[in-house]
Amino acid sequence: MSYFTHHVFFCTNQREAPAQACESCGASQLADYAKQRVKALKLNGQGRVRINRAGCLDRCDHGPVMVVYPEGVWYSAVDTDDVEEIIQSHLLGGVPVSRLLID
Repeated sequence: MSYFTHHVFFCTNQREAPAQACESCGASQLADYAKQRVKALKLNGQGRVRINRAGCLDRCDHGPVMVVYPEGVWYSAVDTDDVEEIIQSHLLGGVPVSRLLID
């Protein structure tokens, strides 16, 4: 059994301009929002949900990106509304948000 039910990684990589970078698209702010919401909903902790920042996840062309494990579901979340939808639908409800998925 996994230590966390869901482990969410936000790419916060910064590349040199003009290359696309998740951090330039507000990834750190989205990660902070997710962490605050998960705590507010009491979803954090062992056996529950963990939000982490990551270095380059090599998907910056879709940035900002996040990935949810253990499913390995990749998302492009551009604002806090998108992150909230992922929290509500995927992390709480078990249903990935199809409109935000990336291959």
